[in-house]
Amino acid sequence: MARQIKRFPYTPILGWSATRYDAFSLCKRMYFFNYYAKYDREVSIRTLTLHKKLVTIPLEIGSIVHEVIEKLLRRLKTTTEAIDRPRFLAVADEAIGRSLEGKQYEEVVYAEQTDVGVDDLRPKVVACLDSLLESERFHWLVGEAAATSGEWIIDPPGYGETRLGDLKMYAKVDVLFPLGDELYIFDWKTGKSDAAKHRKQLLGYATWAAYHFEVPPERIRPAIAYLHPQYEEVQESFTLSDLESFAVQVRAETAEMYEYCQDVKQNIPLDKSEFPQVNDERICSHCGYRGICFPEKYPSRL
Repeated sequence: MARQIKRFPYTPILGWSATRYDAFSLCKRMYFFNYYAKYDREVSIRTLTLHKKLVTIPLEIGSIVHEVIEKLLRRLKTTTEAIDRPRFLAVADEAIGRSLEGKQYEEVVYAEQTDVGVDDLRPKVVACLDSLLESERFHWLVGEAAATSGEWIIDPPGYGETRLGDLKMYAKVDVLFPLGDELYIFDWKTGKSDAAKHRKQLLGYATWAAYHFEVPPERIRPAIAYLHPQYEEVQESFTLSDLESFAVQVRAETAEMYEYCQDVKQNIPLDKSEFPQVNDERICSHCGYRGICFPEKYPSRL
């Protein structure tokens, strides 16, 4: 029996997500550009959108790997026959080609590289995909989890909206596999381990699953699956107390973001001047908006 994800009527009030709060914590001006571009009276929304859509080599590798794994999982729902590796990697090559043709890279826009090519993406993409195919987890997918493939939830639509009492929050899972009376959730990572950040994400996934499927957290098995340099899993098991503590944290962080709204219910922000720039090389040098904030220091080709 297919599991149904609950749906909610639209409301403009902001919703907490780990990504949103990370941006809020890192730089208030970046946060403003990401979420309130239409309220900027100095920079056009077109300019801000172009900068927001910039991709980086590491992040695009992750995006491509996620896309290919999604297609792999959908294929496994139909058949568990052996994977034809050349055909499998051809799917990755197609995704790489689309990215190089259709996206703008920060590394080029900010003159760190003259261009981005296949060799900048393919080696790590292939390494990550091979890492999954050679893992015990993949054998588990084919040998055990496939028995309930009709109930798999792969890249669910929307943004993973859920509720914490009267609060809106988002936690979008990559995939959920029901097996027995347990729910296995996986988040594929191509970058470095970040224990605190990733545990927070897993708490969000467990909260999402507990809400939508009305199961106790002890039956939810969220895991981060690191695909590089080799396959490694970090799986967590949470209790109701863990989720309650997480809810307290989300409430506090949501309240912080509310303070930057002149109208909380309509999610209308304070003036941009209330969202200061950090002016920190460690942060700014990795931000797609750096050419807007500091055009002399970071000249942009856009």
